[in-house]
Amino acid sequence: MLKPKVVITGLGAIAPNGNNVDTFWSALVAGKSGINSIKSYDTTDHLVTIAGEIKNFNYEDHLDRKDARKLDRFSILALVAAEEAINNAKLDSSTLDPDKIGVIIGSGVGGVATLVEQQNVLQNKGPKRVSPHFVPKMIANIAAGHIAIRWNLKGPNQTIVSACASGTDAIGIALRLIQAGDAEAIITGGSEASVLSLTIAGFANMRALSTRNNDPEAASRPFDLDRDGFILSEGSGILVIETEKHAKARNAPILAELAGYGASDDAYHVTQPSEGGAGGAKAMQRAIANAGLKPKDISYINAHGTSTPYNDKNESKAIRTVFGEYADKLKISSTKSMTGHLLGASGAVEAVASVKTIQQQIAPPTINYQIPDPECDLNYIPNKAQSFEINSVMSNSFGFGGHNGVLVFKKYINNT
Repeated sequence: MLKPKVVITGLGAIAPNGNNVDTFWSALVAGKSGINSIKSYDTTDHLVTIAGEIKNFNYEDHLDRKDARKLDRFSILALVAAEEAINNAKLDSSTLDPDKIGVIIGSGVGGVATLVEQQNVLQNKGPKRVSPHFVPKMIANIAAGHIAIRWNLKGPNQTIVSACASGTDAIGIALRLIQAGDAEAIITGGSEASVLSLTIAGFANMRALSTRNNDPEAASRPFDLDRDGFILSEGSGILVIETEKHAKARNAPILAELAGYGASDDAYHVTQPSEGGAGGAKAMQRAIANAGLKPKDISYINAHGTSTPYNDKNESKAIRTVFGEYADKLKISSTKSMTGHLLGASGAVEAVASVKTIQQQIAPPTINYQIPDPECDLNYIPNKAQSFEINSVMSNSFGFGGHNGVLVFKKYINNT
């Protein structure tokens, strides 16, 4: 059975350097960082005092205040990004079969802010004061549930939890469900809101975060010799994907093709990638094959590029394993240099960036790239965006637990 072509018709994003797709993309191309000193809580006594927080955001522009009080922040961000993507796609569920439209969302930690808040209530005020909204605000699947309820989407509805690969895996699973005939369109992506005193302390104490507190915008420096850890961030990226036939039938704007997905696990270590990035390499190979391409067909890679010592060198080695001599001709960059690391939402916002890269034929830079690392010896598009012919884009996401997810996007070609 011939697999249907799956296309992207809508994009939505809210990130530390832009509260919608246009501002987010403009910031990426301009090399603008969204990393700042933390404003949401008192950082006294914290080892790390910087993060990628969303700025100048008013949820009341999108949601009723009474309704929003029942939502964790990660659900609010998902709903806002979904609204933009659905409007962008001109998707009117009232004129379509709701049973054929699904929602697949990824999140690494879900409503962790609600969990922390209500644990404090329990300890300080007693069990009778714990909110009756606690459980439905906290559970990781609830963002997908709220999107379905708001837009009456009755197709497959799932939440993917695979650490920092969650958003990428959600998009990949959505692709598979459409190809299997379980849905004609799916709202998919990731959302995360975990910039909290507890999570910052936890990541900092395992020495995963940058401590460049006095220079926040320069703290995320993927592939640079002086990198010292990632920057924890919040946000959401959402895509509307559907069969080409479904998109054409409703005259939807087709932005790009979602061509391939590959996944693997390192089965090696809880937090460190396997030596030489072997697991990531397998996921890349599978995604390229699934897209019906060869390695030399990839024009650009949006790297996982976390700015940690282990990831960056092993991802670079994995790229060399997959692409061989062609790796020297590849253009690669890490948009985390500007957004920080959105955990389960990172692959989703990077998917949005990947689609825009194809549309605009320009690739964002890796900012803060100053001192080359001999173990990271590829072309990382240092500090300034570059325009070149971009036909296919690969986006990598790797997570704690050894999870590897890779997507391949292609320029859309209308063959009919």
